[in-house]
Amino acid sequence: MLRFDIITCLPHLLDGPFNYSIIHRAREKGLLEVNVHDLREFGVGKHQQIDDYAYGGGAGMVIMVEPIDNCLSKLQEEQTYDEVIYMSPDGEPFTQKVANELSLKQNLCILCGHYKGVDERVRENLITREISIGDYVLSGGELGAAVMVDAIGRLIPGVLSDETSALTDSFQDDLIAPPVYTRPANYNDWPVPEVLLSGHEKKIDQWRQEQSVQRTKERRPGLLG
Repeated sequence: MLRFDIITCLPHLLDGPFNYSIIHRAREKGLLEVNVHDLREFGVGKHQQIDDYAYGGGAGMVIMVEPIDNCLSKLQEEQTYDEVIYMSPDGEPFTQKVANELSLKQNLCILCGHYKGVDERVRENLITREISIGDYVLSGGELGAAVMVDAIGRLIPGVLSDETSALTDSFQDDLIAPPVYTRPANYNDWPVPEVLLSGHEKKIDQWRQEQSVQRTKERRPGLLG
């Protein structure tokens, strides 16, 4: 079983992504464990402060090192993490290959930043890996963490009802997935390609491979190197 521990100052943002659909079913089956930890419970002082003004001035608040260290220290009393990941716009790109790699781990901790980010000493001393889901900035790392959990979780054996489904997803072989069709075979004079109705497995596989290569050339040529 793969376990995720997610540290956030806005835990309710993650209620929806983890309590419905595939990830919810995986949690019910005991294939995946997702624990969300409220950083404010580890805040400093009677007001449980977690953020403060940046040294040197400037707009925006910065999450303090002490609450994060307190939270991580508590979690690490019970778990040894394969990675402690910080969701950051300047981290390494999150790709299908990274998802495949992380799906083989046992314990992952994800720290969600907010405001102007976290005290740099967190990144220097407490984090083992930084990951970005794209070249844009979100209000916090929660949505990025949800994306990662979904992409990684669906690779765990037993999570999908048909385990071969994940193996034919886009990017698994550096190609975009081919087009797919379902009933009816002809709708509004828009027919399904004849080869898919032929029942000839080898020809269908060849057609799908050709379509994947062609789509990748047209839409994501960089994947072909």
